[in-house]
Amino acid sequence: MVLELLILLGAAVTLQADLLPDKKFVLLPPVNFTIKVTDLAQVFLRWEPNPDQEQREVNLEYRVKINAPEEDDYETRSTQSKCVTILHKGFSAKVQTIVRSEHSLLTSSWASAELQVPPGSPGTSIVNLSCTTNTVPNNHANLQPYQVSLQCTWLVGKDAPEDTQYFLYYRYGSRTEECQVYSKDALKRNVACWFPRTFINSKGHEWLVVHVNGSSKRAMIKPFDQLFALHAIDRVNPPMNLTAETEGNRLSIQWEKPVSAFPIHCFDYEVKINNTRKSYLQTEKMTTNAFVSIIDDISKYSIQVRAAVSSVCREAGLWSEWSQPIYVGHSKIE
Repeated sequence: MVLELLILLGAAVTLQADLLPDKKFVLLPPVNFTIKVTDLAQVFLRWEPNPDQEQREVNLEYRVKINAPEEDDYETRSTQSKCVTILHKGFSAKVQTIVRSEHSLLTSSWASAELQVPPGSPGTSIVNLSCTTNTVPNNHANLQPYQVSLQCTWLVGKDAPEDTQYFLYYRYGSRTEECQVYSKDALKRNVACWFPRTFINSKGHEWLVVHVNGSSKRAMIKPFDQLFALHAIDRVNPPMNLTAETEGNRLSIQWEKPVSAFPIHCFDYEVKINNTRKSYLQTEKMTTNAFVSIIDDISKYSIQVRAAVSSVCREAGLWSEWSQPIYVGHSKIE
């Protein structure tokens, strides 16, 4: 009985070893690897398993390596992949077949593909692109109580001809819009754009893609792409309805959360209390919308509050501007 059991175990080990890659098992690279631009700053990578690959009971996976414009490296079991990236510097990638076992990794050679750098004269694309978003109440839609505006500014390329004209587009998710409201420089070239309403979700986590191309009769203008994380460019509104009351030397301050799609628990606050008589400044960080402080009764105080979306609800971003000051106390402002 013991001998039969050992024979069965040995057969199982032999069968399992046969399924694992060995020195005689050669992995072939994928075929028909293509890169296709599917949207602004977005490419679709697709490939097929090699039809000449020896068939074994192993799970084929793939390793994708992005070479340009920025390096990236990841693994997938799929034969396709979507990548959001700037494209004005070109794009190149490669893919290989991999098989993993408990103790080894077998890899094929690489299959490569690339997109060429878009045409255009050097020094003609925009520079110093900067964008900000801001949330305002939406008075025209009950289901969407807030809307997001977008403002972008840039500088003209140093070698751009005087007749250059630039055109800005943004993409968020599957929605793309072209700017309709531009500001111009002295030569009437577009150098800023304003979208009073957008399809951007202020609570979203997708990249905001901004693309600027141009035209000129004297040169071919190079395009420019930039990706923005919303938390990094969102201009948070100041807190609303700041009030303060004094009772003896007790100062009580309250306020309401900013105009924002984020709920009340998603905000951090800073309170600034300035003793205008003694030029003494007190700053406190809060997670609630109320603060109590002890003051003297012979000074006048200015009070301001600012807000930032808490890391509990999204990645840390910018502080709002300070609210308009309110004053309490008895002495005159110096």
